[in-house]
Amino acid sequence: MSSQPTRKARLYYDHSCGLCRREIAHLRPRLEPHATLVDISDPDFDPPPGYTLQAMMERIHFHDGERMRVGFAATLGYWRLAGLRLTTAILGLPGIFHIADFAYNRWAAWRMR
Repeated sequence: MSSQPTRKARLYYDHSCGLCRREIAHLRPRLEPHATLVDISDPDFDPPPGYTLQAMMERIHFHDGERMRVGFAATLGYWRLAGLRLTTAILGLPGIFHIADFAYNRWAAWRMR
């Protein structure tokens, strides 16, 4: 029986955003063993097929090895990968998730002004 190799996760983040940069710096030791951290503000960054730099700047993107997650769902994905299981379990509850997702989307829209 052969097993499929799993693809390493990729977190696409904006290093030019102060809040984003600080969060990733804090989580880097927990994330790097499991994910490649990709700075989308790097002039040499080339978005993955089907994505634009503009869309990736507007919302954080996390490819978990199988599918791309965007926005607050992406945040929960990489926080889970970083070992923040209790936090992600609570924030992933249906009512709480919708409120947190709404708040994330408001912040993301404000950030892009």
